[in-house]
Amino acid sequence: MGLTLSGTFHARSYGGERLQDLLVYVGTYTTGKSAGIYLYRMNVSSGELTHVTTTRGVVNPSFLTLDPTRHYLYAVNEVTEFAGKPGGAVSAFAINRRTGALHFLNQQSSLGGAPCYVTVDRTGRFLLVANYTGGNVSVISIKPDGALGGATDVDQHHGSGVNPDRQEGPHAHSIVMDQTNRYAYSCDLGTDKIMIYRFDSKKGKLTANQQPWVQVKPGAGPRHFTFHPSGRYGYVMNELDATVTAFICDSSKGTLKEMQTVHTLPEGFSEMNATADIHVSPHGKFLYGSNRGHNSIVVFEIDEKTGKLRFIQHAATEGRTPRNFAIDPTGTFLLAANQDSDTIVTFRIDQVTGRLKPTGYVTGVPSPVCLKLTQPLLGSVLKVSCRLPAS
Repeated sequence: MGLTLSGTFHARSYGGERLQDLLVYVGTYTTGKSAGIYLYRMNVSSGELTHVTTTRGVVNPSFLTLDPTRHYLYAVNEVTEFAGKPGGAVSAFAINRRTGALHFLNQQSSLGGAPCYVTVDRTGRFLLVANYTGGNVSVISIKPDGALGGATDVDQHHGSGVNPDRQEGPHAHSIVMDQTNRYAYSCDLGTDKIMIYRFDSKKGKLTANQQPWVQVKPGAGPRHFTFHPSGRYGYVMNELDATVTAFICDSSKGTLKEMQTVHTLPEGFSEMNATADIHVSPHGKFLYGSNRGHNSIVVFEIDEKTGKLRFIQHAATEGRTPRNFAIDPTGTFLLAANQDSDTIVTFRIDQVTGRLKPTGYVTGVPSPVCLKLTQPLLGSVLKVSCRLPAS
């Protein structure tokens, strides 16, 4: 029995093109009420989310990524045993051009336990994965049809940190490519290092850069890293000490030079907190980060000449444990995923100040932990009517 979908897509202008309602893919933990990966449509005028369908049977798809063509989606399976062996997995899906629904392609080992971050290089030929409990990063080839091929490389991190509970060994927490696709950066929470690799986009190989890593403050626990759109600056969210460290980036050499560290919490806050996600607005004017415990999004203004940060606001996320959030391509809306209160809250971004204001739209989603926004693949088509398998 099928489910009939029919809905009108709104559109607005962006860079001379009409921006349709966006597709929002939601990764979750499936150990509770969640059924897998949820798909919503976001109204680009109001920020309201409408459920489209759910891809069921995907185990712990806690982090998602899209390939450069937006034809394929990849999800980690954050587990510590796969196919009877220690380690996690990654699942590949084709995206239906009309509906955005996902069609399962295949699954491969991530070559390390509890994969928690995944990205596709800019050629679309390789998938890069960070394995948290495995303490390593791996590279997996992508076939022309979007399915995952064999592994092409794996690099094991080594060391520990000063926090005996969280830094007893290496914990690779993310891996991102720079804009040139020549360098990859992996935050290791367990060793307080950001590992820097040269990336061979023909063979899918990682080699240590001339500057092989940068060290942050002992006990900081680097988690996620993001670049400024200019490529001149980089920012790391440090989970354990609730700070953001800003770097000057040399894109020709792949090097990072620390220039500033700022706190994400208000003065006097002493309760438990762990920071999580970090993003720069599309126009490069503002930086946002999530506080789990204080349950807020911290807002900073970015100095366009220096890349340094100036505090603007703490915006309550109206829920518990904002693990992940996403900003739409125009920088108009921010969606905050509250993992422990099962909600996604939509905020409108003030284009002048960067401040966040709730729109009033709160969407119930079980255990949301990752959000990926993308435009539909149908160009100017504004109305969809189709049948999907019952979910």
